[in-house]
This record gives sequence, structure tokens and C-alpha cells, in this order.
Amino acid sequence: MDLTGRQKGEVEKIMASMDCPCDFKCYKSGFQNMCKAEYNGLGDFANCLEKSGTICIFRLPFGFGIFCTCPLRVYIARELGK
Repeated sequence: MDLTGRQKGEVEKIMASMDCPCDFKCYKSGFQNMCKAEYNGLGDFANCLEKSGTICIFRLPFGFGIFCTCPLRVYIARELGK
């Protein structure tokens, strides 16, 4: 996936600000190999669409749903619609 200059800069800024237990495999795969999530307009959260047994430090159960709090994944969902 091709990113604009602004998007690439933002992705690099986000990556520099966090530790990723998966070593940024989403970025390294060109955003082809990543978990399922969708942005729902809730700021720093995306809806996590992964199976309920998935283990991830960024999963945040809340009410009847699960949110993704990974800054990079949320950015990708919000800005790139992926």
C-alpha cells in the first residue's frame, strides 16, 4: 500500500512512540498482515473484530464489545480504512 508523505510521517511517528509485541508486522507487510478492526469514530479506539480467544495486549473489553487500543492499528483503520 502506498502512503502519502503525510501518512508515512505519521506512521513513523506512531511507531517511534510505542513498543509493538509483534515487531510491527502490519507495517512490514505493507498493511496486508494485520488483525481485523474497524474505526467507529471513537477517537483513540477501533472496534476489535478478532475472535474472542485472541490474546493481545491492546484488546480492551468494554460492555458487550472489545476495543483495539493499538495506536498504529487505530490510525490505519481511521485514515486508510483498512
